[in-house]
Amino acid sequence: MSKNALVKTCKYLLHVLLPRTCLHCLNDLPWQSRRPLCPKCESSLEKLPELHCARCGLPLKYGGAACYDCARLKKTAALDLARSAFVFNPELRSLLHAFKYSGMESLAAPLAEGMAQALERFPELKEYPFVLPVPLHPAKKKERGFNQSELLARELASVKRLFLLENAAERAVKTKPQVSLSKAERAENMKGAFKITGPELVKGRKILLIDDVATTLSTLEELAAELKRNGAKGVAALTLAREP
Repeated sequence: MSKNALVKTCKYLLHVLLPRTCLHCLNDLPWQSRRPLCPKCESSLEKLPELHCARCGLPLKYGGAACYDCARLKKTAALDLARSAFVFNPELRSLLHAFKYSGMESLAAPLAEGMAQALERFPELKEYPFVLPVPLHPAKKKERGFNQSELLARELASVKRLFLLENAAERAVKTKPQVSLSKAERAENMKGAFKITGPELVKGRKILLIDDVATTLSTLEELAAELKRNGAKGVAALTLAREP
């Protein structure tokens, strides 16, 4: 038996003993598959639609250049623009929960693959070659064991040959979870949350923030404002998912 055939046989036997299942529907995956979702669930992932707000990337049901909030901005936003790879639907939620809360760090690569494809879809983001993950508070990072945004940024920078900015910013305040807060409460909750620890790394540069999910953009907006106060030339964002 050749080495290749032996490896395939071992993988098949391992699958029989410990079958891998789709992270959403929990059906068995084909033994040859290395994907985290079955073909049906993977095909259900929804890319950010072509009809989206030109600034914040919010999906727009009826088209137009801007969403209600962006069309009525009373002042210039710190965040130049935001885009997302996918809409936050049930299949993607299952993947993200496994990634963030079940310690499946290996999911960073396939998730970043979707973000890399989004970079090709949105050429306006190519003006921002310096990648910065949204920092996690040290206590939260210790509890989880990793910063999911950092893992995504690292993979994306490697695949797309972007410049990863390390130790440029930190989460200075342990804020309350944003999930149960209103849009106004989220913005208030994030005030003063970030500190730029490497101003020389951001001055004069166009920076692409990386995060897992965008909802109201409060976190991204606060970090963008702090970066611009420290001399960043421009700040955009790319997230894995966007709450519709």
